[in-house]
Amino acid sequence: MAERWTKERRTEHTREILLDAAEEVFARKGLTGAALEEIADAAGFTRGAIYSQFGAKEKLFLAVVDRQRQRFLDGFAEVMMSFHKPQDIDLDELAARWRQLSSGTDRAALGYELTLFLLRNPEARDRVAAQRLETVRALGEFISKNVARLGGILTIEAETLARVVLAANDGITLDSHIDGDDLYRPYLQLVISSIRTPQ
Repeated sequence: MAERWTKERRTEHTREILLDAAEEVFARKGLTGAALEEIADAAGFTRGAIYSQFGAKEKLFLAVVDRQRQRFLDGFAEVMMSFHKPQDIDLDELAARWRQLSSGTDRAALGYELTLFLLRNPEARDRVAAQRLETVRALGEFISKNVARLGGILTIEAETLARVVLAANDGITLDSHIDGDDLYRPYLQLVISSIRTPQ
């Protein structure tokens, strides 16, 4: 017997299809160049579906970036959970996961798009300040918990380290791609150097 979809499940399904289409169009054309009509066409919906789910194009763009960032962090969390003490941390494995999660440069390019958009639009910056703060807080908490779980001690405050990681993340990906020099491992080495083992 076929499973009946609830209204919530249908809404979530529509939302995911719209986000997938928006991610692809924004990656190709950027925030300014992407038209809602094109995104709606790619998703097989009307512009009204986008307005119903997200409101303006800016909110759709922020939802795309937020989903990408969450997937990226979840991918790292999976690897981190396989380490049980600071000496277990395998920089090559972490760098390989980052490379895999960053396949292509779309996620990093969208991150730069967001940064430029917020720099140029102080009102938008104010509107997303709480969301950005929550991302920093969540990553700081993740870092803090995992360092404690591994029996390490941070030499820098967790939320400060989270801000540095988030700020550098897109640049490491894009520069590695543009110059052909793999910067993932050296950067992770710098990050890991902020964890020390108690004597």
